[in-house]
Formats: sequence, structure tokens, C-alpha cells
Amino acid sequence: MFEQFAASARAAVASALEEATLRGDRRIGTEHLLLGVLHEPGAARAFGADLDAARAALDALDRAALAVVGIDVQGIERPPIPASRKRTPFTSNARAVLPRALVETRKAGSRRIAPEHLLLALIDSEQPDPVAELMARLDIDRALVRERVGRTGT
Repeated sequence: MFEQFAASARAAVASALEEATLRGDRRIGTEHLLLGVLHEPGAARAFGADLDAARAALDALDRAALAVVGIDVQGIERPPIPASRKRTPFTSNARAVLPRALVETRKAGSRRIAPEHLLLALIDSEQPDPVAELMARLDIDRALVRERVGRTGT
């Protein structure tokens, strides 16, 4: 499927891998895909939140989840996962976003998957998917995101 990705969408996936590594995660999830897409300024404008705000909200969600089980991580930093020769796998939710992005691409009459198609596929995610939790935390209006993408093409 990656052969159908435009260069900008490949860059977004590469950024998602970097985000997962920086966060110390061993798999690329929907939350990482969103962070990767937000590296694209047009996608960030359409989304209504920038990369730094999304990172901060994701960190807050992580801290809250750990606090529920009695772990206080205030002041503790996760080291990045060392680079591996193996491919970093996608979570099942992240894998499910890719065919939805292809559907969005076809709806738009495009031939290549672009970051905006990934964004549209991501905003269709429902809780308990991490990206849905993140969008709720950021108070993202999904209909408005879809409208902005449709209006500007990103």
C-alpha cells in the first residue's frame, strides 16, 4: 500500500516513526500517525491544533492513565528507544487507518494518498482508540476538520 503514498504522506509516516521513538514506544499507533501528519503545516491548520499542543495533550493522557494505576511519573523522562534494524510495527488500529486513507483518496479523486487523506481517516477513529482520546483531549471538532480539509485540500 505504501507505493500509493505521495512523498508528503511518506514523510508523515516517517515522522510518525520518529514520534514513536521519541516517546519510547515500540509500535506506531494512531496517535503517532496523527503527530506525524501534524508535521505538515497545512494539516495542522486543518486539524486546529499544532504539533506541540498534540504532544503535550498526549503526554497528559499518558500521565493520567498511569496515575489511575498509582504510578506518578512527574519529573521522569522516558529515554528514546534505540534505533533498530527491524521495522517498527504498526498497531492494529494504525493499520486500519491506511485503507480508510485510501478510501478518502478515492473520494477526493486523487491517485496518491496525501497527509490530508491520513488526517481524514484518523478523525474517523472512535474511542478507545488513542487518537480519538487525543482528539477529545484537544477538543477537536471532527466535522470542522473535515470541512477545512475539503475547503483547502489541506
